[in-house]
Amino acid sequence: MMAKLSRFKFLVTAFLLMLLWMVLVIAAPLAGAGSMRIDGFGGKAFMDAARAVSNEHPGNLALVLIENGKVTDSYAMSTGKPVSDETLFQMASVSKWVAAWGVMTLVEAGKIDLDAPVSRYLKRWTFPQGDYPSDQVTVRRLLSHTAGLTDDLGYCGFAPGSPLQPIEASLTKAADACPLRTGEVRVGQEAGSWRYSGGGYTLVQLLIEEVSGEAFDDYMQRAVLVPLGMTRSTYKAGAPGAADVAEFFDVDGGPAPHYRYTAAAAASLYATANDMARFALAHMTGPAGEAPGRGVISPQRVADMRLPQATFVGVAHWGMGSQLYATSTKGGFIYGHNGGNIPAVSHSVRIEAATGDAIVALSTGGRNLGARLGGEWTKQRQAAITPAMIYGAAQRLINPTEALPALGWIAAGWTIILALGLLIRRRSNSRGLRGQERDTP
Repeated sequence: MMAKLSRFKFLVTAFLLMLLWMVLVIAAPLAGAGSMRIDGFGGKAFMDAARAVSNEHPGNLALVLIENGKVTDSYAMSTGKPVSDETLFQMASVSKWVAAWGVMTLVEAGKIDLDAPVSRYLKRWTFPQGDYPSDQVTVRRLLSHTAGLTDDLGYCGFAPGSPLQPIEASLTKAADACPLRTGEVRVGQEAGSWRYSGGGYTLVQLLIEEVSGEAFDDYMQRAVLVPLGMTRSTYKAGAPGAADVAEFFDVDGGPAPHYRYTAAAAASLYATANDMARFALAHMTGPAGEAPGRGVISPQRVADMRLPQATFVGVAHWGMGSQLYATSTKGGFIYGHNGGNIPAVSHSVRIEAATGDAIVALSTGGRNLGARLGGEWTKQRQAAITPAMIYGAAQRLINPTEALPALGWIAAGWTIILALGLLIRRRSNSRGLRGQERDTP
């Protein structure tokens, strides 16, 4: 009986210690572990600090700073082919935020009802049968990742020379789904709770095509990108020539493939840092009194898009198209979108609505320089640690460039805990046996 109890105690203690270690590894960024420590606040101080931390970056960086509704500084660097604020970057998941504006143009034209089932507008694809009704998948919920879709996509893209999958086939079973993803867009849970869905934005792409009667990239060019002055930007897969696009690097700075995506709305806008600055500025009143939305959508629609639509641990977390990263010390939200494609694309666009400040940080190569710059910029302005930060820390196990190091630390800790536990238990049992031998007549 004593041996069984000892074994039970060992297993419970080991499990609790292993769980604690995993939580510490995931949450370490909240305490500043691995932080680049950007100590300069605002303007020149921040840019000087950002330049300093980018000195060892094995890839590209294009950085634009906006203050009081105007671009005040920019910086670009590369370890390969030179880049500038006019170089095109593949924007990864930041593409979703811009695509959401495309939906809103059709809402304002009276062609889409935000609270209608998306199936009302689709002719080329239908949801597979499931345990939950497809009618719960409304346009609003698609934009805020609350529609009950359980795909968790995660697109890893098609290698150079490989044909792109048709969008309808991709929605049924994405051929480029990342590992541990089903690739199937289906209604797998009750609507309302937040669950990130790349497949949901592939549905947004199809929705825009069905309602507008145009190819997605053509509509976005005509209705959103060109009117906002984003004339260098495009959703056309592979359309930019090699000379126009920033080189792709892996985490160590080696050359990496230029992957292409059927799911353009979810993962593959090409844009320059200057064009993304124009997009950020379109959320604010301009220096000459230009209204938010810049005539593409109304100022009220711009404000509505950052109203909370989803919560994480009970606190506002996501709007329609953008993440609500934190509450600002000046009031309102700091919001925007990060982007990361494999092997090492990392971007961040963040806006502090109360001040008219914003940052655009686009990078390839290394370990998430663009997203980390956006995170440091946000930390200087936020009121407190937020659910968005906790979620961002947990994403280390989802982001390909962070998953392996984090899993390595977890595995190493678990191995040490088990080894030490077994050693302690063996010695304890050995002492117990010797004690029994001494007590035996």
